[in-house]
Amino acid sequence: MSDTRRRVKVYTLNEDRQWDDRGTGHVSSTFVERLKGISLLVRAESDGSLLLESKISPNTAYQKQQDTLIVWSEAENYDLALSFQEKAGCDEIWEKICQVQGKDPALEITQDPIDESEEERFEEMPETSHLVELPPCELARLEEIADLVTSVLSSPIRREKLALALMSEGYMKKLLQLFQVCEDLDNREGLHHLYEIVRGVLFLNKAALFEVMFSDDCIMDVVGCLEFDPSLVQPKKHREFLTKTAKFKEVIPITDSELRQKIHQTYRVQYIQDIILPTPSVFEENFLSTLTSFIFFNKVEIVSMLQEDEKFLTEVFAQLTDEATEDCKRRELVNFFKEFCAFSQTLQPQNRDAFFKTLANLGILPALEIGMDDLQVRAAATDIFSYLVEFSPSMVREFVMQEPQQTDDVSIDVLLINVVIKQMICDSDPELGGAVQLMGLLRTLIDPENMLAPTNKTEKTEFLSFFYKYCMQVLTVPLLASTVDEKNCKGALRFMRRIIGQKDEYYNRYIVKGNLFEPVINTLLDNGTRYNLLNSAIIELFEFIKVEDIKSLIAHIIDNYYKALESIEYVQTFKGLKGRYEQEKDRQTLRLNSRYRRDARTLDEDEDEEMWFNEDGEAIEKSRPEEEFPESFGKYMEAKKVKESDNKENFPKRTPTGSFKFTFSHSAGAANGTNGANCKPATSPTSAASPNGSPAKSATPPATPVVKTAMVGLVDYPDDEDEEDEDEEQSPRKRPRLGS
Repeated sequence: MSDTRRRVKVYTLNEDRQWDDRGTGHVSSTFVERLKGISLLVRAESDGSLLLESKISPNTAYQKQQDTLIVWSEAENYDLALSFQEKAGCDEIWEKICQVQGKDPALEITQDPIDESEEERFEEMPETSHLVELPPCELARLEEIADLVTSVLSSPIRREKLALALMSEGYMKKLLQLFQVCEDLDNREGLHHLYEIVRGVLFLNKAALFEVMFSDDCIMDVVGCLEFDPSLVQPKKHREFLTKTAKFKEVIPITDSELRQKIHQTYRVQYIQDIILPTPSVFEENFLSTLTSFIFFNKVEIVSMLQEDEKFLTEVFAQLTDEATEDCKRRELVNFFKEFCAFSQTLQPQNRDAFFKTLANLGILPALEIGMDDLQVRAAATDIFSYLVEFSPSMVREFVMQEPQQTDDVSIDVLLINVVIKQMICDSDPELGGAVQLMGLLRTLIDPENMLAPTNKTEKTEFLSFFYKYCMQVLTVPLLASTVDEKNCKGALRFMRRIIGQKDEYYNRYIVKGNLFEPVINTLLDNGTRYNLLNSAIIELFEFIKVEDIKSLIAHIIDNYYKALESIEYVQTFKGLKGRYEQEKDRQTLRLNSRYRRDARTLDEDEDEEMWFNEDGEAIEKSRPEEEFPESFGKYMEAKKVKESDNKENFPKRTPTGSFKFTFSHSAGAANGTNGANCKPATSPTSAASPNGSPAKSATPPATPVVKTAMVGLVDYPDDEDEEDEDEEQSPRKRPRLGS
């Protein structure tokens, strides 16, 4: 019992004035030596880690709200809250806080949040003046009461004292009873004063007052007072809307009276905040923070109570998935889940995840498919679908891919994702608010960046294949309809421009394969010399391809369409494309020539080979460079023959080890000690080394001894030596010089 009573959730208020859930645990009050005082400790129920350690400061203002909340500020812009599972636990800790501060536990706040400007005045006040003296609760004194309420809003101390006075002796309930009297008498002046009083009391920002004002027997009178805004010629009819128009429907009877009361209360308080109260000014904004917290914690409690009631949710799903359920009943069920999901957005991330996992396990996605031919059901189901996509795109993808497999004759129109696409396309809102929302969801679903790729599954490949097979035609219907009979090609041109803008070679190959530039170029030529939006859009498309240097598209355009485009000279775009094309062609030629020069050795050794063997030992015909690159190869072979004829006698021969040796002869001067490199060689050819290392026989014996140099690697011949070679050919006795 003790654990349950002291079970709490710890909340902190973030910069957006929203409560963040810091975890669930058990609270205790104990003396902490390090902090030198009694402190509140909360240890997580999951692992016992410390969620909160807060010393009960004598100067901190603690507030008790809604019987199960304790709220306080530890520093500027750092608010904390403990939400107790049971009232008894909250009362126990509250008494401890009041005991440390020497306060009466009957109070809802331990002390005033004092600012510096009022601290001195507060110290001068006698202790007996802890309450504001209120005028008697009478019709004749309403103006005086209204002036008093509005006058204290600028002072935190006076706001607190007024709140305590209003709660004493049932003063607030007496005021609301006067409303009924004024309305019966049609006393407009009194009703206007009551509007100012109730509005001012809401701005006191006190949870204890809210508990009274929003109770079942008072809340409609509060709404009634707020109808008589003095600035309006005629009062609003908020009560009529809440009691007649806004009907509360129980899709499944709610047996828990506390839950039902919470739901009613939360809806009405939300209506007061969103509809009745005017938008607060910057000065008034903080006055309603407690009202926001009141609604927030109510919603958290409602979702938790519904989620924990397994019998209730099971019954709701049973009726939702029953095909015999009437259409009107199905609408109520789907709308209930829509509101249920909307309420869940108040939960913190970990609690929201648990909520959606519960719905997924119960089968929320298959349940949405039934009754989709009804417009209201379809709209509500789409909203639920939005919440689910935001929660887990992968879960939704997995479900939609299974739909076509469930039946052989499934129509693509009834697939859940296609229903969503149609909702987006057919959005009746002139501002396209819903369409924009759904467009974002579709982008989330088809975004490859957030798709999983585990070892046993390739979500990216599977889902995109599914989408292009079953959904793409539905998505592109408006695009195709706008270009039918060539009435309008701007939708198609923009689409193509966006695709090319991706600079994805997969799309580029598809464009090339389908000759998709042909209709674009025909449109440009048909448009003639007219300078219009269509002309500019097409020119910009080709300019983008040129600037981004998309080589595959440039080659395709020049090879296939340049003759039709070269006459267009009012822009330099197409000449620029031609220039890019020629530059790339030259680069490829130079690269090939360089490659074949580097591979000259390999070509020379293997020129007689016609076959090569693969890893399995099978003979495969070897591809020939002259077949793959005829023009470049021809130029290379012609240059190679000239080189061979020039250097025939001194071309290196392979040794048994696979290295190369250069063999040349020296004149007699070499034997006399002169530098052999500078001597003129003999006219007769020298002998090359035979395969076994011994000199091969020659037709003419060498005139001088053969001298072998050290091994050197085969060097490439630079292009600038061609002229020197031609000069050397003119003298038959001149040989190229090689350094030793």
